[in-house]
Amino acid sequence: MTSRADKLGRMVSLVKLQLRLSEWQLAQLRQQERGLLDEQEWLVGALNQGKPPAGSSSESIARRLNRTSVGARAVQAKASQQLDQVRSETRRVKQLEQVARAALADKLRDAEKRALEEMTGTSLTVREWTPRPASRNKT
Repeated sequence: MTSRADKLGRMVSLVKLQLRLSEWQLAQLRQQERGLLDEQEWLVGALNQGKPPAGSSSESIARRLNRTSVGARAVQAKASQQLDQVRSETRRVKQLEQVARAALADKLRDAEKRALEEMTGTSLTVREWTPRPASRNKT
């Protein structure tokens, strides 16, 4: 039989994996954003030089700059959402870890209690059969 503490430990592991995946996705989005911003910078420089690179016209560079700007804004919005998700998952991991630690502590206390009862020769069933004071048995 699997204990609550073991189940919570596995849940923590899974949520941590989800968090790592979200962080990786955020890193990918930020890398993509940097690439688009670098391209924007290069395109603006090409337009400002007044003499476009060979095989390009000012109009084609301007269209490309416009597409790149739109793409960069979209990636920035996705990255912002992903950052919110990472923060949310980080909070969830911390909460689950706290619950898992409490469950593990309960499990350890129960194990210590059983071990102590075995060592002293008493058990819960023996205590249940012992007579109680009359004042406690009144209904």
